Amino acid sequence: MFEKITDKITGSFKKLRGNSVITNENIDEALKEIRLSLLEADVNFKVVKSLVESIKESAIGQDVLKSVSPGEQFVKIFNDELVKMLGNDTEYLNLKVSPPAVIMMVGLQGSGKTTTAAKLSKYLKEKEKRNPCMLSADIYRPAAIEQLKILSQQVSVGFIENSSEEVVDICKNGFQTAYNKGYDTLIIDTAGRLQIDESMINELKSIKSSIQIHETLLIIDSMLGQEAINVAKTFNDEVGIDGITLTKLDGDARGGAALSAKFITGKPIKLYGHGERMDMLEIFHPDRMASRILGMGDIVSLVEKSSEAIDKKEAEELTGKLDGNNFNLNDFKDAIKSMNKLGSLKSTLSMIPGLGDLTKDENAMEQAKKEMKTTVAIIDSMTKQERENHAILDGSRRKRIASGSGTSVQDINKLIKKFLQMKKMSKNLGKMKNKKNLLKFN
Repeated sequence: MFEKITDKITGSFKKLRGNSVITNENIDEALKEIRLSLLEADVNFKVVKSLVESIKESAIGQDVLKSVSPGEQFVKIFNDELVKMLGNDTEYLNLKVSPPAVIMMVGLQGSGKTTTAAKLSKYLKEKEKRNPCMLSADIYRPAAIEQLKILSQQVSVGFIENSSEEVVDICKNGFQTAYNKGYDTLIIDTAGRLQIDESMINELKSIKSSIQIHETLLIIDSMLGQEAINVAKTFNDEVGIDGITLTKLDGDARGGAALSAKFITGKPIKLYGHGERMDMLEIFHPDRMASRILGMGDIVSLVEKSSEAIDKKEAEELTGKLDGNNFNLNDFKDAIKSMNKLGSLKSTLSMIPGLGDLTKDENAMEQAKKEMKTTVAIIDSMTKQERENHAILDGSRRKRIASGSGTSVQDINKLIKKFLQMKKMSKNLGKMKNKKNLLKFN
């Protein structure tokens, strides 16, 4: 996500590295490129102007720390100001209310409201341990109600059938049903239009006046471009929003306009979607997003994903083999499968500092995926004894395994080499005094 912004900005940083001092001249040169890259990425010009001025004000006149290069110091300044622009603090959904908490999804047609409603219900159920249900107030789009119903079944949450043909009555009755059935969260999916019109705005106002809405979330398509700014401002001014959810960040190389929404409306970005899968909805952390935009990865999110995706017992067993003596090809395969549980390889690598550039080479990414599948196929073709003791893999055994896995002896040799490297690394890790602290689960 935000590849174009990241590429241009990191390129500007490189030009500052090696300078003995931060000056007006080299700051101006870097900021000129940054300003251009942000504008090219569709960041609103008012936002760009404010951000650049803040960076320059913070950078000029600062003493360079002895242990930090001017380039690194500038990155720190840029990061701090970018975090401020994105919202500074993480803003969570307002759910600490008498149940049911009501969340209303608003936005243009095609922004991803219905899918996001389902993703959010899954998130609340699995990560917040809530009991959500969904209601469709879209009586205009063909099959909109049926789509939401099907999605509710996919994510295993409640769905409230429409009891009227009037939108306001649907919402009022839906609220009462949610209350009567003991749901603690009601997510209302509203109708959208191709563009904002008076009838849509009036309908949303009517819903808000008929029942108490605790969260009005504006769903913005990250690929909308500069129009996203107008959409955000109009919805906020006319309807009133509590937060913003960005969708389709995985398919957007620009996305700057969407990031401008916080600055323009003053309302926080609370969530973002980054893929089609129902589990691809995340809390928006301004500091983590800034880090990813600046090409510095997001280790905190990676660790969180790991603890959620990897079974605690399995992880503890694998960690227990880090002395290298017991680490075998079965464990090697398990480690690969655990990595796959974290989501796409591209998404995982983008969160690791220094490895983000690898995601830009599609051929390399495809090759990496292919090699991971090949590795699993090869190990699956081995006998139990061979997986537990690689030392017995002589020439004849390797030929048999290659034949059984549809690979070559060279592929087998390559796998064994990688395995031995990982085994050596695990042995070194096992020698660390604080081995018990390598993985923590709360």
